[in-house]
Amino acid sequence: MIKHIVMWKFKDFAEGADKATNLARAKALLDACADIAPGTRCFEVATAQSGLECTYDLILYAEFEDQAALDAYLHHPQHVALKPFIGAVRLERQCMDFLA
Repeated sequence: MIKHIVMWKFKDFAEGADKATNLARAKALLDACADIAPGTRCFEVATAQSGLECTYDLILYAEFEDQAALDAYLHHPQHVALKPFIGAVRLERQCMDFLA
């Protein structure tokens, strides 16, 4: 199994919208990718919550059966299509994949 974790910090204003609006849009786009690849075991998207320690604004935590399943997700047209938007509204991105 491969665990895939991605975290983003967002700009205060980008693409004609404020951070909260862009976070909501990014979360919706990612949530819509939950079932696009066979072999996806777990797929969670969350935004930073008031009162809890957070150094990033948005996180994706996913588990895939194997590298082929992760690759299917990464190269799926729906996932590829959301990258330009997230790239335009983010300040930083961190990613880590690891075997479990």
